[in-house]
Amino acid sequence: MIIGYLHRSMEKLAEERTYTQNIPFTDRIDYLAAMSNNLAYCLAVEKLMDVEVPPRAQLIRILFAELQRIASHAMANGTFINDCGAWHTPLFYMFREREKILDMFEMTCGARLTTNYMRVGGVAFDLPPELLPAVRSFLDEMPGHIEDYENLLLGNEILVARARGVGKINAEDAINASLSGPVLRGSGVPFDIRKADPYSGYEHFEFDVPVGRNGDCYDRFLVRMAEVKESLRILRQVVDAIPSGPWVTDLPLHLLPEPGEAYARVESPRGELGFYLISDGGPAPFRFHCRPPSLINLSALKEMTIGGTLSDAIVTLGSIDIVVGEIDR
Repeated sequence: MIIGYLHRSMEKLAEERTYTQNIPFTDRIDYLAAMSNNLAYCLAVEKLMDVEVPPRAQLIRILFAELQRIASHAMANGTFINDCGAWHTPLFYMFREREKILDMFEMTCGARLTTNYMRVGGVAFDLPPELLPAVRSFLDEMPGHIEDYENLLLGNEILVARARGVGKINAEDAINASLSGPVLRGSGVPFDIRKADPYSGYEHFEFDVPVGRNGDCYDRFLVRMAEVKESLRILRQVVDAIPSGPWVTDLPLHLLPEPGEAYARVESPRGELGFYLISDGGPAPFRFHCRPPSLINLSALKEMTIGGTLSDAIVTLGSIDIVVGEIDR
């Protein structure tokens, strides 16, 4: 069964455009994690064409994917706290850090939200000289900000009352519903594609997969907070390991993959984000399909909210962290 085509018919429009022209479409699917969407799509095309990505480009991709995760979780947790009844102060604190990350995106590719930065075979531009110092400065100051968040929020009686024990889903039901990302890990399932099916060299870096115990809104919030710490841990390793060399593989402007099919996936901030492509040998995909985590995670909202109150439903929806571009079909 096909429930419909992705927001503004992107999946059908993509079948009339070249493989490179489709990269900006992926920015708009999840506009809070454009770097992750770019990466997942480029991995699918590279798998279809058997393209090897240079080591420098691989680490640049991880660098921006983890910065994107931090920025996305800042939005997710900040707005979730608002849904629980807080005024805007925690959100503004988290937006402060998100803006610094968007500044780094802008200094590298000229865009802040819809970045269009990844390319088949690498990335569009090499790192500017000021980027790595900015990342190191961010890594130095971010732990102090996280401590402030935790002191302000973890024991906050309103947050605990509104989120703990609310919107629960157990591990078995979460797996059966094909949930992924922090929603799945909040139920105690330690599944992370960066560990289970590594891409772009994630297997060379040390990090843990945070999990919850109760599968409720509070645990999903805690998992995202812990994932920010793990992203900082990955970034510290990446900035010290980025080699010199080319940032993109030299490919023809006109990409013509051999007939075949490919599926590639990444651990986006919201979970498993995958792209399925079929090539008939032409310049555009014969079939372009996106597996968006927001749509799949949202499918369990009914089970999470049965027996609760209307206000509980608002908090539960906030804890899922959806992006409308991924669910509008």
